[in-house]
Amino acid sequence: MDCNCTDRLNNSPLHAWQGHASWRMLATDFEYGCAFLQTWATWQSDRQSGPQRSAQLHYTAVLPQPLDAQTVLTHAPAALQPQAQALAQRLYGLLPGVHRLSFEQGHVLLTLWVGDAHSLLRQQTSTADAVLLHPAFDADAHNVKALARHCQRGTVLQIESDDRAKLSDALRHSLTTAGFVFIDAPSAPDGAPVNLPHLAHYAPRWEPRQRAGSITPVARAGTALVVGAGLAGSAVAHSLALRGWKVTVLGAGVEPADGASGLPAGLFCPHVSPDDSVLSRLSRSGVRMTLQRLRDVCQEGADWAPSGVLEHCTDGGTGLPASWATGPGAQWSHAPSAEQLHSAGLPADTVACWHAQAGWVRPAQLVQAQLQHPHIQFIGHTQVARLHTSADGRWEALDADAQVLAQADLAVLACGPATPALLPAGTPWQFQALRGQITWGWHTPSNAAALPPFPVNGNGNLVPHVPYRDGQMWVMGSTFERDVDSMPISPEDQIAAHTVNLNKLATLLPASAAPLAPWFTPGDERCQPTWGRVRVASHDRLPIAGPVGDTTPGLWACTAMGARGLTLSVLCGELIAAQLHGEPLPLDAKMAQHLGTERLARQGAKAAEVTPLPAQ
Repeated sequence: MDCNCTDRLNNSPLHAWQGHASWRMLATDFEYGCAFLQTWATWQSDRQSGPQRSAQLHYTAVLPQPLDAQTVLTHAPAALQPQAQALAQRLYGLLPGVHRLSFEQGHVLLTLWVGDAHSLLRQQTSTADAVLLHPAFDADAHNVKALARHCQRGTVLQIESDDRAKLSDALRHSLTTAGFVFIDAPSAPDGAPVNLPHLAHYAPRWEPRQRAGSITPVARAGTALVVGAGLAGSAVAHSLALRGWKVTVLGAGVEPADGASGLPAGLFCPHVSPDDSVLSRLSRSGVRMTLQRLRDVCQEGADWAPSGVLEHCTDGGTGLPASWATGPGAQWSHAPSAEQLHSAGLPADTVACWHAQAGWVRPAQLVQAQLQHPHIQFIGHTQVARLHTSADGRWEALDADAQVLAQADLAVLACGPATPALLPAGTPWQFQALRGQITWGWHTPSNAAALPPFPVNGNGNLVPHVPYRDGQMWVMGSTFERDVDSMPISPEDQIAAHTVNLNKLATLLPASAAPLAPWFTPGDERCQPTWGRVRVASHDRLPIAGPVGDTTPGLWACTAMGARGLTLSVLCGELIAAQLHGEPLPLDAKMAQHLGTERLARQGAKAAEVTPLPAQ
């Protein structure tokens, strides 16, 4: 598709978003991105009287091969250069799969499916209001049927072509057979046909089948209550608020982030593995979305920084897939430079990798920033004892005296360790408590040489140079105390945690351990009490994001972040919002299943099938 096609997208029925809460477009070939840029620019400038434009624009496109930033800038018309610059900044690490790019504070969402169009159309799940069909699209009936699966009755389809006569009989036949009805082009006064793109709409004679297991989208945004004011709760609240929901967030503490999300500083960082495992792919989707959310709502340098992270691979393997030496994978993670290793006090032959798309965050600042939305109300110091539905079908959060704390159309459990107690009886979900403690200290002249210029992880993590009060702090940890949920933490447990953290530091950064040892030594005036909280993890160590069950409509969960809340919470919030509204998913459909709640029901069924051994 040539970029001159953008002129033909003006006043196109593909842009009929007036009066819609959201508008979903699907393009079968992204090419140089010009059609997306034109659509975005039209959406920006559409200030016509009458019904307003959609609050959100979703543009999904197939990208057969990764696209580099310079190509976008070169091909974009001068009038679209501002949008092209913003797009170019986000075109990194486009490995095969699904990538979500966010613009306009989350109101313009671009979902790129990188790979073969026909395979991706079969594998992914989305519904489009409008389809831009590339003229070279394979007319095979199976391919067109796969495209039709992404349409609903009334979806408009435009075939981009300079000449209406170029539409092949095979493609016309396949589209008609799949349920598309062509719209006749108007004629000129002399009776000759007007040279306009081919248009059709989806109007099958049969009733299209709903995908098995799909969630029926809500008709409109309503009211929601979120139990939990940490990373998970604030992320899902923000994603709902962007779509027009009025959200009440209930927190146990006086202020948000009173639990594990109050960690003084933490890391967002991709996971790598030679086989590019589920966790690795999920973490990349999560990091991309966390970075975009941080840029939207937080102050760089004070609340967070895209510092990069050095991973000291203490197990002897970098985890980098062999194919990543060149190409888009290297834009995520690659071998470190000699200078980076030297800066961390590590020998030149250290097995390590550098994560370019990574950095540190002050989690409480992210939580508070996500809650600073006009559609979100935070109510602190609330202890939710149980949830139930009222006579009119609304969800109510009750305290221990059965007094109503809040009520809404939708309820989301995002309260970490408190989640199991609020689930309906018989919910077959398994959780594990994980208490973590960190050791921390101030930057001082005496420890400056022992602190690397960037975070280092691998065996625990050291996060230096974090602005705090009038100076800077560093954080080392954390412990990983399975099945421990006791709070407050005893002095004896704090002493043990300092020892664990110092041992981790000695493995992670041997040259730093001795100079920093006084800060880990109870009794030394430089040693501070540990900071610790309890987290919760699911049976497979992946978060839970989805509806609680068929018997409890309107009850959702966004919980069990474990130690990966900074990397995955924004992704989980967006996944829930997308499922609620029938939007394109922000990640690969199969990857979404690894975060969904159906897997927990299957795990519960397997556990119930196990026959206990007889007593010896």
